[in-house]
Amino acid sequence: MVAAALAGALALTLPAAASPSTEAAPSRDAETAGLGLGLPELPGLPSITVDLQVLAINDLHGALEPPTGSGGQVVHDHGDGHTETIDAGGVEYLATALRDARKGSPRSVTVAAGDMVGATPLISALFHDEPTIEALNALRMDVVGVGNHEFDEGWRELLRKQDGGCHPADGCYVEGREFAGADFPFLAANVVHEKTGKPITAPYTIKRMKGASVGFIGVTLQGTADIVTQEGIEGLEFLDEVETIDTYAKQLKKRGVNAVVALIHEGGYPVNSAYNADCDADGGGLSGPIVEIAEKTTPMVDVMVTGHTHEAYVCTIPDPAGNDRLVTSGQSNGRLYTELNMEYDLLRRDIVRTSVEGTNHVVHRDQPKAGDLTRLVDFWAELAAPIANEPVAWISEDIRQDRTVPETPLGDLVADAQLAHAQGIDDSAEIALMNPGGIRTDLVYAASGDEGDGVVTYEEGFAVQPFTNYVHLIDLTGEQLLQVLREQVSGPNEGSNKILQPSEGFAWTLDLTRSGADRVVADSVTVGGEELDADRVYRVAVNSFLAGGGDGFPTLAEGADPVVGGIDLDALIDYLGEVSSPQAPLAAPAADRITVIR
Repeated sequence: MVAAALAGALALTLPAAASPSTEAAPSRDAETAGLGLGLPELPGLPSITVDLQVLAINDLHGALEPPTGSGGQVVHDHGDGHTETIDAGGVEYLATALRDARKGSPRSVTVAAGDMVGATPLISALFHDEPTIEALNALRMDVVGVGNHEFDEGWRELLRKQDGGCHPADGCYVEGREFAGADFPFLAANVVHEKTGKPITAPYTIKRMKGASVGFIGVTLQGTADIVTQEGIEGLEFLDEVETIDTYAKQLKKRGVNAVVALIHEGGYPVNSAYNADCDADGGGLSGPIVEIAEKTTPMVDVMVTGHTHEAYVCTIPDPAGNDRLVTSGQSNGRLYTELNMEYDLLRRDIVRTSVEGTNHVVHRDQPKAGDLTRLVDFWAELAAPIANEPVAWISEDIRQDRTVPETPLGDLVADAQLAHAQGIDDSAEIALMNPGGIRTDLVYAASGDEGDGVVTYEEGFAVQPFTNYVHLIDLTGEQLLQVLREQVSGPNEGSNKILQPSEGFAWTLDLTRSGADRVVADSVTVGGEELDADRVYRVAVNSFLAGGGDGFPTLAEGADPVVGGIDLDALIDYLGEVSSPQAPLAAPAADRITVIR
């Protein structure tokens, strides 16, 4: 019996062709029935293994050109008490690194765990991220799980990025050159139409590589609806990550695919943020939402490639059966790629879990550039140049954002800009609040091109606020304002506080020795130096994302007498032009509006 089964297994696993192929999920469950299940249950069955390589990135955010500031650096831990900061990233270098990594690996697949597009630099965003899709095609991307930012322009635009065609409003950007779409599938297993319950794209795909069949399931965080603009996801539902992965892992098994990799756009926070830190060493480990997801997801999943938190880690987390399983993330902006090497058992049609090894590699800028990517980047940069290189402001020092602290100079600057814009519409406006996640990079004093030190170009301003949100004016009572401040540190934000950046004249005390809503000291809140009046109505400026209750601020969605102003980026650019000049460059705000008790 065993001999017969072995002969059958060999017949099923020997490749029909040498070239790898991709197979999408079937449209009907009936199509999955009756296929081989592999032979993991037969005792004493010998192992016939081949090497398998998975190369992974996450949170590229359209960083085609080498990213600047802290978003273009990684930290190397030398293990002797000191660290080194390394400049990294840029798709020309990433392409070279991935191509070198594939050499000698005939069974190699390249994947991504979401946020390839959205929150992108001007060179990509100006053209609705078509340049990034073309770059991913050139990188030989095989599979991409969706992230929250894939929905920045709405789910229908995501499908256009998949299928191709000119933009419905802006058309094609060069005569005779039509956008062809992605050469790879976007996987959105847990993003379904409310009416039908069906995923908006394929939930999984199967890569067949010379006898090795591996299933990839892609999910975004269930909380995506709370952090994207509501208009873009109307009619959609975001399902539980674990339940969704478990469902499709079972479907893959029915199709004879026992090797499963999950691409999850949700992540964690390592104790040591250096890219080369040993996550499993004494004092190490991982916290954050991905830990519970990993602990609950079916053991049928062999590896988890994650993202969203922009952290670097290769960690071991036990699955529900108590077996170690690797969970990885490669930071963001193409600064790192994760290399996963493992053995694939041809008879059992499964990954040998104990063989899986993972390493994060730096995308160094001292390696040769990939010429085809250079030509692609130059093509789009030339189209964007007339807008991108225009000087809009002058600064005397770096004006930075830092999400590890409650208040930052750049956060205050953006809030001040939105307040100034709001007052130009309604002079009764007296407060502006900005969500820190909407600020994507620093304003850096050093020149990024030939514009000169201290000159801020339109492209650099765009990089700070790339979402095309609008400034909304709303009325809130003092009681509602206090509730908004409490929502920074309670409810969905209790585990990971989201501290709003305040405009000048709005201040409060944040007591980090307390927990939950009590972290906001109620009697410390002042507006224009006067104590907050619970019954008074205040005119407040926020962006459209916050005005819809995004980032866990439902009270902002209750604002009365709403008025929609201009685009937040325009507000920032206009403000910078008003408060700076070549003769009087702008210094960084003091970031002293929130008093922090630790």
